[in-house]
Formats: sequence, structure tokens, C-alpha cells
Amino acid sequence: MHRRGVWIVIAISALAAVAAWLIPAMPQPLAYHDFADDRQMFGVENFLDVASNIAFALVGVAGLSLSLGRHARFQYSIERWPYVVFFVGVLLTAAGSAYYHLAPDNETLFWDRLPMTIAFMALVCSQIVDRINVRAGLALLLPMLLLGAAAVVYWRVTERANAGNVMPYGILQGYSMAILLLMAVVTPSRYSLGNHLYWVFGWYLLSKFFETFDTELMDLGQVVSGHTLKHLAAAIAPAAICLMLTRRTLIAPGSSLPQAIKWAASD
Repeated sequence: MHRRGVWIVIAISALAAVAAWLIPAMPQPLAYHDFADDRQMFGVENFLDVASNIAFALVGVAGLSLSLGRHARFQYSIERWPYVVFFVGVLLTAAGSAYYHLAPDNETLFWDRLPMTIAFMALVCSQIVDRINVRAGLALLLPMLLLGAAAVVYWRVTERANAGNVMPYGILQGYSMAILLLMAVVTPSRYSLGNHLYWVFGWYLLSKFFETFDTELMDLGQVVSGHTLKHLAAAIAPAAICLMLTRRTLIAPGSSLPQAIKWAASD
């Protein structure tokens, strides 16, 4: 099952790359920037969409402190680095998203999306380390980060050239979540609590639901918009990773670890 799972991961990755190349270009719809809650508070435009990014900042700081400290559970200290980069991405997302929501347009959206790709790619690599091969996950970290950044830079360059193509970025984001779910299903972790990855996926889906129904949720009493709720729901996903890192334990030698993972852990 493990070996078959690795090949499935490789196949899905290849299909995503082909799709990003072949699917027709699509510019960023300008309507994307029209959020339901544009209320000003304390002199800040779009206040709740800006302020709700505090949730990302809090989780990012907590996750960095945890992953760099002694409370996170790693068999080998070097395994912490994909998680460190992940929480750096979460913290930078707080700043980038707040900046974007102060004046939403394509130019500021770039600074929202760039740190998000850092978080997505680092989380994928962390799970390759945990579930497939330690060396491979660490070796892929920098190339995956560059790939994520390239997708966002490519989108920005094409928008500035009036030939916008947001599809590679969209496919990259979808691929990240799909590959995480796939690894959770077909490649068991070396650690307990590996199923916390399902919580990450679940909170991500809930955040997308809130984002889709931004206006409808705002219309329910004019209290809070779907996009504000999206930020809060999305911030709970990295909080689930924090919980996993503090409570998990290494599966004991002699248990049903896949051979490839045993080999990686022994190096």
C-alpha cells in the first residue's frame, strides 16, 4: 500500500503540472476584490477583514516557538525545518493578507498569495518527511518553495502584461490540499496523530465555504462577513498542526511501519 501510495502521489503531481501547462489562461476576476464587509472602524478600511488576520499571527508565532523549541516531537531535530518554514509562511500570511485587505487589488493580492504558497509547499514537504522519506522531504523543500513563488510571480507578471493567468496558482493551491489528503489516506505517518491532517483539510474546506458565501453570511444580520470567518477558520488549520506536534509519539520499532520509512528513519 505504501509503495503504491508513493506512485499515486507522483502521478497526481505530474497531472497537476500538465494541467497548469495546458489549461487555458484565465485572468484574475476583478470582482474577487469586492468583499461584502467594507466597514471602517478605528480609521481602518475593511476593518474586520484586516483585523481577523491577527488569528494567523497568533498561530504563526505559537507554531514557530513550538517547532523551534523542545515541546514538539521529532525523531531527528532536522525534521523540524519544514514545520518552521510552514509557520513562517503562516506568520507572513497574517501581514500579507492584512496589507491586501487595506486596499484590495491585484498588486496587493500578490503579497497575500506569496506567503500562502510558502505555507502550502512547506506543509507538503513536512508530510513527505513524516510519511515517505526524510531525505526526500528535506531535499524538496527549497525546490517546492521556489515552485510556489514562481506560480505567484508568473500570475503577477502576466497581469501586468494584460494577459493575466491565475490558473497555475489556482492549480498549485488545489494540488497542495489534494496531495495532503492523498498522503493522509495512502501513506501512514511515522508518528501517531497523523490523522490530524484530516482536520487541516476540513478547516480548509470550511474556510472555502465561508469565502464562497461572503455576501450571504454578511446579510445575516450585518454582523460578520464570510471572508472574515474564512480567515478565522483557515487559522485553525495550523493550530491543528501545533496540537499534533506537541502530542504525537514516534511509532515504536517493530510496528507496521512501511519499509521505506524505516530506511529513512535509520539514516
